[in-house]
Order: sequence, then structure tokens, then C-alpha cells
Amino acid sequence: MAGRTYKSEAVVLRSLRFGEADRVLHLYTLERGRIGAVAKGIRRTKSRFGGRLEPLSHVELVLHQGGGELQTITGVELIHPHRSAREDNYRLGVGFVALEAMLRLFPEQEANPRAFEALTRFLDLLDEIERRPDSRAGVDPLVLSFQLKLLWLAGYLPHLTSCAECGAQKGLVGYSPRAGGAVCAHCRADSIALSASGLAGIEGLLRSPMADAAGLGLTARAGRDALSVIASSYEYHGGFRLKTLSA
Repeated sequence: MAGRTYKSEAVVLRSLRFGEADRVLHLYTLERGRIGAVAKGIRRTKSRFGGRLEPLSHVELVLHQGGGELQTITGVELIHPHRSAREDNYRLGVGFVALEAMLRLFPEQEANPRAFEALTRFLDLLDEIERRPDSRAGVDPLVLSFQLKLLWLAGYLPHLTSCAECGAQKGLVGYSPRAGGAVCAHCRADSIALSASGLAGIEGLLRSPMADAAGLGLTARAGRDALSVIASSYEYHGGFRLKTLSA
């Protein structure tokens, strides 16, 4: 059976060595969602792909779908290299958290234009962020905002306006991934602690565009609480933890 060749925008999520000169790329495409593809000869000095297929790169690809699991990249045009993000250790760390979240939350070969748009918007903003004093990549407001929006797009939006167990609208003190939201003091069994500033911060991140995340004035505690909610949601709903958050 003959294969099919098609074009699609894509973001490079991960790049792995394969054989003597090739690489296997994990891509998130506008056309088909998450796919795996081989870039043949990319590690050779005179490769026609050059440095255009590095993680974080936003590209337009020509892909050939054959009979195997991996597709083959036959052409690439660079849309945005995001070089400034790759050349700054802090931005790169923030970017790697986002790429891994995309890999784990959207593992299927199924188009999701809104997720793709969120990813490319995140990368555009990543080029411009500045490191906050005493900040770690995992609690940067931009990547917290991005991950909360991914949870929403994946169907795991945290419910924060009332207790997810009894409906109480006051006295929310924890977050229960099993219940899918904040819980009050009477229902806090098996929940993680959630401060008032953390609750307000997460609500702000969910309501605001990613571009406004840095201006929300998140406290250090609010950032840690948001990260705890995100990480517990990953573990409960997806059964995974992000390695980039443990580094």
C-alpha cells in the first residue's frame, strides 16, 4: 500500500538519537496532534535539515506516512526557531517543563487545534520572559498558566469556586484531585493544603491570558500551591509525574 505525503505545522517536543546519523522526533502537529517521525541524516555535518529541528522549534514539515509507526520528514521550513529561549538556561528550563507536559497530556495522534495554538503562543511568550528573583523554572507564572490551560483543554479543569465535595463556598483549605477541585475543612481528607493566596493565584491564572501571567503578582506560596495542584492532577488523572519538575 502506497504511503501519503502531507504538510503540517509542528513543534518539536523531543529529539532522540537513532542509529548512526538519524534522530527520532516527538512532534505536536496542527494536522494530526502528537506524532513520531524520523529525520534521516540530521546528525551529519551537511544535513539539509541543519539546526531547524531542535526542541522548541516551530516549523512547517513535509511528512511521509508509510506503513510503519514512525513517519519520515522529507522537508522542513522554519517558522520560528525560538533561539533566544534555547540560549538562556532559565527560559530553556521553563520550556522543557511545557514540552514534557504537552507530551504527557496529549499522547494521541488526534488533532487539537486549541492545544496547538496554546503551545505556539506559549513559545512566543517564552522568548521574552525574565527570571524573577529566587524563582525556579517550575513555578514561573508563564509555565504554570500554560499547564493549567492544558489541563482545561484535556478535560481536567480544577473546580475552585466552591467545595468539590459538599458545595460550600467559604473556608476552602485544600485541593482534592479525586474530587477535581478545592475542598473545605470538613471535606479535606486526602487533599493537599491550599492557601488563600494559592487559591486566588490559581483562579487568576485560569482567568487571565498567558501574556498576563507575570503581572498577576503571584506570591512564592501561590506559585508552590499552583504547582502542587498541577502535579497532583497529573498523577491522579494521568498516572505520571513530570521529570522536568524533579530535576
